[in-house]
Amino acid sequence: MFSIWLVIVLGAGLSAVIYALALAIYVLKQDKGSGRMIEIYSYIKEGAKTYLAKQYMIIIIVVTIIAFLMYLALRTINSEYAIRNVTSYVIGALSSSLCGFVGMYVAVNANVRTANSAKNSGLNKALKVAFSGGTVLGMSVVGVGLLSILLFLWLYSGFSTNLEVIKNAIRDIVSFAFGASTVALFARVGGGIYTKAADIGADLVGKVEKGIPEDDPRNPGVIADNVGDNVGDVAGMGADLYESYVEAIISTMVIGVIITLTVKSINWIILPMAIAGIGIVSSIISTITIGLIKDPSYAITSTTFISTTLTAIFSYFICIQMLGSEGIGIFMAVLAGLVVGMIVGITSDYFTNRDRKPVKMVAEASQAGPALTILTGFSIGFLSTVIPMVSIAIASIISYTFATNYVTSVANKLAIGLYGVAISAVGMLAPAGVVVAADAYGPVTDNAAGIAEQAGLEEDVRAICDRLDSIGNTMKSICKGFAIGSAALTALALISAYIQSLPEQVTSRMLSELNLMNPYTLAGIIIGASLPAILTSIVIMGVSRTAYRLVEEIRRQFREIPGLMEGKAKPDYGKCVGIATVSALKNLIVPGIIALSLPIIIGLFLGPVALGGMLIGAVVVGLLLGLFQGNVGNTWDNAKKYVELGNLGGKGSDTHKAAVIGDTVGDPMKDSAGPAQNIFIKLMSVASLTFATIIALFYF
Repeated sequence: MFSIWLVIVLGAGLSAVIYALALAIYVLKQDKGSGRMIEIYSYIKEGAKTYLAKQYMIIIIVVTIIAFLMYLALRTINSEYAIRNVTSYVIGALSSSLCGFVGMYVAVNANVRTANSAKNSGLNKALKVAFSGGTVLGMSVVGVGLLSILLFLWLYSGFSTNLEVIKNAIRDIVSFAFGASTVALFARVGGGIYTKAADIGADLVGKVEKGIPEDDPRNPGVIADNVGDNVGDVAGMGADLYESYVEAIISTMVIGVIITLTVKSINWIILPMAIAGIGIVSSIISTITIGLIKDPSYAITSTTFISTTLTAIFSYFICIQMLGSEGIGIFMAVLAGLVVGMIVGITSDYFTNRDRKPVKMVAEASQAGPALTILTGFSIGFLSTVIPMVSIAIASIISYTFATNYVTSVANKLAIGLYGVAISAVGMLAPAGVVVAADAYGPVTDNAAGIAEQAGLEEDVRAICDRLDSIGNTMKSICKGFAIGSAALTALALISAYIQSLPEQVTSRMLSELNLMNPYTLAGIIIGASLPAILTSIVIMGVSRTAYRLVEEIRRQFREIPGLMEGKAKPDYGKCVGIATVSALKNLIVPGIIALSLPIIIGLFLGPVALGGMLIGAVVVGLLLGLFQGNVGNTWDNAKKYVELGNLGGKGSDTHKAAVIGDTVGDPMKDSAGPAQNIFIKLMSVASLTFATIIALFYF
């Protein structure tokens, strides 16, 4: 199986890891400043360590239990199969955790250095430090993900030329993606609950009840809020896109095995890794340009466009080199994924940017009170889902059609069509390194602005940090849209791989029965469609409960600590961090059980057809709710910020109060319930793929 393309993939993965290490060293070498800046930074750092320690302790327990149950279930096939899958699962969980830890560590250390760079060197240096901090996570995600897949391919196949050995190796790598999904559940959903509960709790008591500014050091919840920025948008987003990244590659490889058994060419298996590899190279090149463009907003936005364009160009040559003239059809599928990624990002920006009409409409509606703030936001939020959903649908059709029309050497048209759909997800996620970097940049600058405010730095320094923070908020909105869009395409790729991974006789029967005239299919779709609604309810309730506990604690400290309101005493920041951490992780229990167990239960008792229907229903409704909640929350948030700039009465006006209510309602939607849909639909899909053989053997 050895190929020059595998050497290129190895080189790309190593380049990402080395580049991440170099940037981490660069960031950590920067001066942290002194005095109050160091003090605030140390509080944030300790809070982040507290959260990660408790989260990883629970992850170890959960992963151990699931690994044991996996072994018991899979050894009914054979022991070697069970051991290899359990090993893949555990390493998948560990690698995702490693990326999250590295990203959090560097991001937390980058915030104070960004603030100090703004103080001593100005805008451009601060931008470089902040974006370098975010890029460490981005490059870690793509580098570790690609190298891990390549490592397991070597361990399980030895790069053998025996197609049966290769087939079994890739089958056993699927559990690696399952491990990554398990960690993503904690990092993204648990982190989302923590983030918004801390934000709401700190704001309700500090800003609303006590009338003190945001990021005021007197507020006991302010450090929990600062930590939450990193928990949700660094560790959370990193785990989310790491999961999508490895799942898209692996699911395409699973389908590639079916094609390889027909055409006897391993290039169909290697191609998704090669596309991911050139995506890494493109991302590295694009991030280098960040220091060449003076306008920080344009500089960060341009990195995504440059990376996507370079990936498209390189993909064309790689597809032609690896597949010959048939590669044109596969390239069109890759291009469809890249284009839909751009469309989703641009659409999110239009509906959530405070300089655009939708946000201004919500702000203007706030002049009539909070009811119209909510209603106008809901209207715009639902409208914002149309273009991304239609784009994903069109991309799927284009990918399937071009793949089946151009590839004539493969008799199994379904397999080649599904391969096209799957590799479009790889194409969309190929520039993930720079997308994650842009998203992780946001919390770094948000914390830097908070440190500048709490440390009482000069007005011009705070203005620089606020400008960088404003750009970060825009990038976070775009990246959230990208994350849910890529999750939907990845889930479609996983469903395609699930269908193709079943035994041949089961696949034939399933394809004949997976139609709307079959009550099992219809029942599965209805059950699946209800699950994202259940998840939304559970997550928002979790945010409410956690926020309530924080509000009580913050009120207690203001009431019982003498001199706190006057600034003569320090609050107990750690208490708030601890309460938010424990409560957030407790609220993961129910959604975790549903996502991990329901696909297996439905598959075993209602069959693969009902399970296929359930996954389809969950993906469609999960995509809708994920896009809606992410966009509407950001629209309300930026409508509030638009008013705070002095428009329509400015801060303290009735319009501002109405906009604040909209923002408060939208917070758990955009940062908790919306992103949770990404994880939910992927986790159920990869669980189905992992246990597909068991389900088929049991049911038939």
